[in-house]
Amino acid sequence: MGKPIALITGASAGLGAEFARQLSRRGYALVLAARRKERLDALAAELGNARAVAIDLGREGAAAALVANVEAAGETIDLLVNNAGFGLYGRFDRAEPNRLRQMIDLNCGALTDLCREVLPAMVERRSGAILNVASTAAFQPGPGMAVYFATKAFVLSLSEALHEEVKRNGVKVTALCPGPTRTEFGTVAGFKGTKSVARLSMDSERVVRAGLEALDSNKAVAITGALNKAGALSTRFVPRSLVRKIAGALKF
Repeated sequence: MGKPIALITGASAGLGAEFARQLSRRGYALVLAARRKERLDALAAELGNARAVAIDLGREGAAAALVANVEAAGETIDLLVNNAGFGLYGRFDRAEPNRLRQMIDLNCGALTDLCREVLPAMVERRSGAILNVASTAAFQPGPGMAVYFATKAFVLSLSEALHEEVKRNGVKVTALCPGPTRTEFGTVAGFKGTKSVARLSMDSERVVRAGLEALDSNKAVAITGALNKAGALSTRFVPRSLVRKIAGALKF
């Protein structure tokens, strides 16, 4: 038998690139998907057991096209890492409407499509795993990043439901919920960060390692970092009106 195959989206930088490195060390052959071909090619060359697929997963039909690419190469997806996504900082009423829709299409639509593409075969084989990258943003509304927080709530809810649906079929599904992480996410989203956010930030290596260990144990949800876990879980016991005010007072 050949090496197990992991498909990683958003693999050109940040958490995606770190997933590729750690899964490569675990013995996976990799399919790396993202828009930036040069970065993907460089990472594939670095790892040696990976191939790059340049694709914009926010476009209609992109998920099916990506899976078709994998199948045409004679590959079977043993692990799907849904990492592609982005955020936008600023008031909802001032945001560019097309950009908001692109965020929903990528963060939610493409992730959902890819899960639907790979799950039937995994259930039939009674093996396979999906790791969906959500966020601690999933646990509360986010004034100032309203749509981003909402997309991550969707990812968390979907992942928990899928975990329950397929766990008896030998398939693992985990939602990874990191807090602030030292990647280029903030730059793309449009905020520079603060000292308090910087103090809470974790490096990509720790976040990815925690996510993969949670997937190994088939945990439905993995929140990285003790403070992040305490903050996320505390929202269950605090009035929603207060949660909104606290989240809205945070300055990125």
